[in-house]
Amino acid sequence: MSTREAVQAILSQLPGDVSLHDVAREIEFIAAVREGMAELDRGEGIPIDQVREELQTWVKR
Repeated sequence: MSTREAVQAILSQLPGDVSLHDVAREIEFIAAVREGMAELDRGEGIPIDQVREELQTWVKR
């Protein structure tokens, strides 16, 4: 799906009274997901064990 098609799909799913801020937030989210998927395709992902280890330092108990 092209960028233009992705934006059109986002806009078609949002209510008519949506704010520009909400539209921007949705577009930023989709852009981040696409970038993450591209990183994985390039083999730049982080192993799940490393994620689990780092996550423990982010969470307060």
